[in-house]
Amino acid sequence: MPKGSPELTASRKEEIVNACERIYQRMSFKEITLKEISAETSFSRPSIYNYFQTKEEIFLALMQREYEQWSVEIYALATEYTTMSADEFATALGHSLEKHEQLLKLLAMNHYDMEENSRQERLTEFKTAYGLSLEDVRVCLRKFFPDTDTERFIFVFFPFLFGVYPYSMATEKQLRAMQEAGIHFRMHTIFEMIYSCVMQLLRKQM
Repeated sequence: MPKGSPELTASRKEEIVNACERIYQRMSFKEITLKEISAETSFSRPSIYNYFQTKEEIFLALMQREYEQWSVEIYALATEYTTMSADEFATALGHSLEKHEQLLKLLAMNHYDMEENSRQERLTEFKTAYGLSLEDVRVCLRKFFPDTDTERFIFVFFPFLFGVYPYSMATEKQLRAMQEAGIHFRMHTIFEMIYSCVMQLLRKQM
């Protein structure tokens, strides 16, 4: 790690993650290299290695940030509301994840590669953010639905998130292939999928 203030280090890392985020809007994970990412920053490619050793570490940091931001939104529900109905909670979760489409895309596409090709300390930082999101959902469930089997909800809901993006987003090529294969399938929005899942989980446990 280069010498410098913690603020400078955090700023440089944020610039790299932001560059990766912009590129990911127009290129696939496999196409993106450290060269492309460095071209979007104010410093050279060798400098990136002072902060991240692989592109997977950069993507993991991007997903970590998504989890951290989502956790803040979920925890706010527990502090701002005294009570919530199942409909209100499902609606709030649905809208919150609509704003984090990128998190769902990363979960669906490249999660394993990012974890496998990151250093232990980077992976631990990510798992800390992931764990925080689990706990914030637990806080809401315990407050608003005390009779709910919280761990069962967590066990179903979080793995479910891995499949949301592919079932809510499809390319023209994918849609054409389904049509040619005779598959009659209506794409659902992120909100529709999250809302439906949460409502079903809460109905079964209330």
